[in-house]
Amino acid sequence: MLKKLVLAATLVAAFPAVAASPPEGVWYVQDRSAKVRIAPCGQKLCGTVVWISDKIDKATGLPPVDSKNPDPSLRSRPIVGLQLLRNFSPSADGKWTGGTIYDPKVGKTYVSKIALTPKGTLKVEGCISVVCQGQIWSSAD
Repeated sequence: MLKKLVLAATLVAAFPAVAASPPEGVWYVQDRSAKVRIAPCGQKLCGTVVWISDKIDKATGLPPVDSKNPDPSLRSRPIVGLQLLRNFSPSADGKWTGGTIYDPKVGKTYVSKIALTPKGTLKVEGCISVVCQGQIWSSAD
């Protein structure tokens, strides 16, 4: 029995990222103005906008686009279908790191990390240098 416990502990220690559940699914952003689907993209995780509450831009009368993007050729991309989260990999501490988050409200991309919380929500952080700000997203599934 003791040998089985030691073996189990060794396996868990050897593969800590396996213990972290991937945050796949559809998530409401903190203010519930959008839903983002997190899904595999190759060997990584990515997140794409699948729904927004403001279906028409009040200024243009058209569906909202990525008008703040620093690349003028990308400013006509619709917000729905836009990939906000890119290239996340599991880390040993149960988080998903190494990715970026794009904020279409300001047209900036930040280093990011995401993690499922014990309450079943998703903590999403964007960082500039060592300063990070975060949101708590809730499941829309």
